[in-house]
Amino acid sequence: MGSGSAGATRSVTVGVEEEFHLVGLDTRHLVPGAREVLERLPGKGFTAELQQSVVETNSSPHCELAALREELVRSRRELADAAERSGLAIVAAGTVPLARLEEISVTPDARYLNMVDAYQRVAHEQLICGAQVHVGVDDRDLAVAALPWLSPWLPVLLAVSASSPYWLGSDTGYASWRTSVWQRWPTTGPAGSFGSAAEYDEMVEGLLRSGVISDPGMVYYDVRPSRHVPTLELRITDACPNVDDVVLIAGLFRALVLRGCAYATEGREPPRMRDEWLRAATWRAARSGLEGELVDPVSLSAAPAPDVVRGLLHTARPQLEELGDWDGLVSAVDTVLGHGSSAARQRAATRRGGSLADAVDLVVAQTRTSPVWPLGGTVPAQRTPGIFEGYTASVDEALDPQGRVRPQYAAPVAALTRLGAARLRVRARARDERQRLDGTLFRPEGADEPRLFPYDLLPRLISGEDWALLRGGLAQRVAALEAFLHDVHGERLVVRDRIVPAWVVEAAPGLRDTGARLPADTVRITLAGIDLVRDGSGDWMVLEDNLNMPSGIAYALAARRLSAEILPELQPGDRILTVDQVPSLLKSALVAAAPRRSERDPVVAVLSEGPDSPAWFEHRFLADEMGVPVVTPAELRLVDNRVVVMGGRYGAYPVDVLYRRVDEDRLVSALGADRRPLGPGLLDAVRAGRAAVANALGNGVADDKVLYAFVPRLIEYYLGERPLLRSVRTYACGDPDECAHVLGHLEELVVKPVDGFGGEGVVIGPDATEQELKQARADIVAAPRRWVAQETVALSTHPTFTGERFEPRAVDLRAFVCQSGGPTVLPVALTRSAPRRSLLVHSLRGGGAKDTWIMR
Repeated sequence: MGSGSAGATRSVTVGVEEEFHLVGLDTRHLVPGAREVLERLPGKGFTAELQQSVVETNSSPHCELAALREELVRSRRELADAAERSGLAIVAAGTVPLARLEEISVTPDARYLNMVDAYQRVAHEQLICGAQVHVGVDDRDLAVAALPWLSPWLPVLLAVSASSPYWLGSDTGYASWRTSVWQRWPTTGPAGSFGSAAEYDEMVEGLLRSGVISDPGMVYYDVRPSRHVPTLELRITDACPNVDDVVLIAGLFRALVLRGCAYATEGREPPRMRDEWLRAATWRAARSGLEGELVDPVSLSAAPAPDVVRGLLHTARPQLEELGDWDGLVSAVDTVLGHGSSAARQRAATRRGGSLADAVDLVVAQTRTSPVWPLGGTVPAQRTPGIFEGYTASVDEALDPQGRVRPQYAAPVAALTRLGAARLRVRARARDERQRLDGTLFRPEGADEPRLFPYDLLPRLISGEDWALLRGGLAQRVAALEAFLHDVHGERLVVRDRIVPAWVVEAAPGLRDTGARLPADTVRITLAGIDLVRDGSGDWMVLEDNLNMPSGIAYALAARRLSAEILPELQPGDRILTVDQVPSLLKSALVAAAPRRSERDPVVAVLSEGPDSPAWFEHRFLADEMGVPVVTPAELRLVDNRVVVMGGRYGAYPVDVLYRRVDEDRLVSALGADRRPLGPGLLDAVRAGRAAVANALGNGVADDKVLYAFVPRLIEYYLGERPLLRSVRTYACGDPDECAHVLGHLEELVVKPVDGFGGEGVVIGPDATEQELKQARADIVAAPRRWVAQETVALSTHPTFTGERFEPRAVDLRAFVCQSGGPTVLPVALTRSAPRRSLLVHSLRGGGAKDTWIMR
């Protein structure tokens, strides 16, 4: 391996042998068709194996992983094309789910026939495929000396490769059943420890003399020095459907070999791991794959598989950095841990489709399709075929302007591409059916019936760096708005000090005297929904603040659950923030809003108008998740300044906090259980500190698009800080100079009513007709205070499935901030997408939504 210098290190070669099953395209069963397939292929690089249902490919040695991957992809495609001409497909997996021993025959080669005669059923049952990796080591003594350094980590590589949960039509309960079948040979398992290559060769000669093996090629240890070429060979791993998993294993094994040879050269004492321990670690990896625990080679104790895999990565970090592979393999490890083992994905496909044939279809598609290169930086990203073919967008978050997949989207885009349009349409129908069963619906204002909430299939990813920026900026913004609401309902110092013009407050459509009648310690904003967009430079900007009764949390949570059920190939893994704690965080914020005079644990209820509410699903969902009741105004009665829920399964009971999902004016004028107006008694209870309403009454003055233009000033005024997040340039038409500017540039701006919601009344100048612009001009002139205009932002786009392919759609992001002792940004967000060729992002206007993955 040379001197160990960077130049010598980068010249260490690696090659791969892959074994592929042949299955019928129609039956999905294992088929003994190797001879016919091999006749269509060049002899070099393609060979027969023991069983006629298996074909092997052999790569050349490569110094760069990118070049290795390119050859593996090319070989797979050549083999797949040859197989398809015989009505067959290739499968790179440890086993295939559907096979019958009696249908498979042995390759009529003298060596293989002798093996069958000697080993009988053990040979007949070798309906298995593996991936072998060769790493160049010039010094055979050094290769043997490195074996003890390698052995402890080999079970981890097995776990990464685990792809054989099924055997002869049934689930084995193992992630790699191939390991159990393979270990029936007498010369499998740990390689042992030897003082020299001569000592190793003497052991092999002894096995030959004993008659236990008939040739040196039958030494099947987990790792072995080659007898004919200067390499160390890894033999423990299953064949992998995803070619990038093979490349990952090859890269990690090469780094381990480099490490072991370096330590042996330095004369370090190798780890003395007993065979019993190594066999136990191998069994654990074969049983669990990446979904359970593995045996940690360092601590010698059980540990979660992701921790052990990352431990291997960091153990080999010096060598990976020398090889130039570190950054790429970090990304590859994140990807494989994100999508889980092939065994788990095959089981998910079977559960979803109800048949083992669905698992076969999955591994066939994954073996055949290799659309992207996720290892970063070594070769250019490739254009994606099929459902992403022709995808072009100038400011897209998932694909660059040349249509190449961005690295963080490599795994999800690859998974969806492998499924293809037909299967995605099936998944979309299953999604819709699940939504109907769960009631994940919304009712637009004026609509007769609820509609499906329109979820897309590809999740949106928010990087950890972006989320850190958003968390700080959103918390800052809500803190300033909370201070403003206390001030504007009190002394109005912000007006006195000319930070906000008086007309902004006094003419606000949402100004109500109810806000001034609340106790001084009232939490005004228990929950805020802040809408953000990204511009053409990738910078985040706040678009709108929702402080009255923001919606969307339940739909964001439902998106994650739907995605997990309908698209198990897209499991986010542990690099994505979980959303499980969101309901408890929201409930804690609601409890914190309770009056301090409460002498018992506060009782919280969701206050809704009932099934006719547009967001009735969300009201029920959040109530169930928080373990609190849903009540309507008609169920409430005021008794001794206490809010009491009348009737129900528990009889009458008092409530301390009403999580308000009813418009303030409707709530104040609503009739209670005693058929009297609810407003006066409710306000008395709140003022007396016997009940709280969250979000607080009177918040409408800040839930105003005119005030939005002044929020950067509010941050500086109340907090003494510079805003961390930008705002979209906004013109308040109530200001004569700004109104004149708006009227002179209508065709360039986005015009909005200050109290509108759901996109109602919005006019996008560049897309508007002459009649729409004329009407907007008349509306502004008639009531300037009721309108604002914003600069047009080139919104970032994200791929959305149309039923045939993915197309770019403009997206925004609704983030949620709750307050319980200070602003807390919840680890959940709802991405909303616009209709085709529109910048107006809202589900009420024909858009959609996405599961949003927030990265750690």
